Order: sequence, then structure tokens, then C-alpha cells
Amino acid sequence: MRTQIVAGNWKMNKNLEETEVLLSELSAKLPDTNAEVIVAPTFVNLPLAVNHLQNSVIQVAAQNMHFAESGAYTGEISADMLLNIGVETVILGHSERRAYFGEDDALLTQKVDAALAKNMRVIFCFGEELGERKSGGHFEVVENQLKNAIFHLEKEQWKNIILAYEPVWAIGTGETATPEQAQEMHAFIRKTIEEAYDEEVAAGVTILYGGSVKPGNAEEIFSKPDVDGGLIGGASLKCDDFTTIIKAI
Repeated sequence: MRTQIVAGNWKMNKNLEETEVLLSELSAKLPDTNAEVIVAPTFVNLPLAVNHLQNSVIQVAAQNMHFAESGAYTGEISADMLLNIGVETVILGHSERRAYFGEDDALLTQKVDAALAKNMRVIFCFGEELGERKSGGHFEVVENQLKNAIFHLEKEQWKNIILAYEPVWAIGTGETATPEQAQEMHAFIRKTIEEAYDEEVAAGVTILYGGSVKPGNAEEIFSKPDVDGGLIGGASLKCDDFTTIIKAI
């Protein structure tokens, strides 16, 4: 059985006090679930989150990291720094990192390798933009993002890889992705992995959907056979919305 995961990416939201309040609410209201629950607060609030959740089943992830172990990289955070405070999972390749900070496949390869070298788990994000979807090039874009950044990995390294498909065109654009479109792409991703590796790797990897999952659509999206959970943005900032999404899986 693949691990089902609901991960909340808080992005650049919630100050120290707000983070503490939301963590307390989530801890108190977390529904019974077989799925793993992850939250990714901003860097400055990671130690608070780790300490606050030390007796909780909720896991903590970082939103990004640098590929170097140390050095003259002002403003950056290394894998060792994250591990030192108890964070063992990191989100890499998020569409906003790609779009706003110019992160490309070559850079992400270095980041993925650096994280895996420290035995961290990687939530690897990828997905097509609106123009690529409308032109019919979405499958090719997704395949290339996977091949260029992570298909160099050895088979055993995939145990620390979680995939998160983000249809960028369905996030804040007014366009809507259907559960059927989510399933179609997730099935394609799994087939692509099987062709590159084997059925065992393809069947075992968790693939999350990251296209504006909300309380109203979570259950239908999560019911699709190749969708193993979600990477949740805005809805993860509200306790009731996030716990409703967790219940849906």
C-alpha cells in the first residue's frame, strides 16, 4: 500500500503567534486518519513547529533548501541545518520557486541529490503552465521535468521521493482542473516512472495532487486511484478547511 499524505504548504504566511495558534488548533482537531499529515511553515517558525508537534503525529517539512552544505550563500538554508532542528522532509521544485526564483531542472537536480545524500525525504513538485496545457504539450512538459531532475536516481533512492503534481494553470487563474484530469495525469506519471524503472517503483511512489484542493473537491479528487493525497496551499492555513480535507482521504 502506498502512503497517503496530506501536506500543508503555508508559504510566506503566519507569524510566530499565528503559527502557534494554528498548530494548537490542528493538534486538537486532527481527525483519525491513516494518512500522514505534514505542515510546512516558514523557515523562521520551523523550530517552534518541531517543538510544538513533538508529541503529535503531524510531521514538519521545510519549503526549500540549498544544495550546498555551507558557504557564502546569503539567506540560504542547508540540509544539515534542517536536520539539526528535527526537520527531515523538504519541498523542492515548487511552481513558485520555478517561476519567481528561476529554479530550473539542473538546479533542482543538485537540491534533490543534496537532500537524499542526507537521507531526507523530498516532496518533488512539477507541472505544466496554462499555455502548455492549452497547446497540448502538458504530458511532454511533465515527462521532461521528471526525467531531467530525478530520473538519474537509483531505484532504492525512490523510497525517499514523494511526487507532487501541480497543474500551475489551475492555481489562481480562474481555470479549473477536474478530478478526471488529475487522474489522467497521475496515471501518466506512474506509467512514465514504470517505463524508466519498473512496476515496483511506479506502484510504490506516492503522488500528491497540488491543484487548488479545497474542502469541496477533496473527496472526489482523493477517490481517484492514482491520487495519493494532496499538497495543499491556501486551504491549509485554516484549521477547519485543512482538517476537512484530511477527513476526505
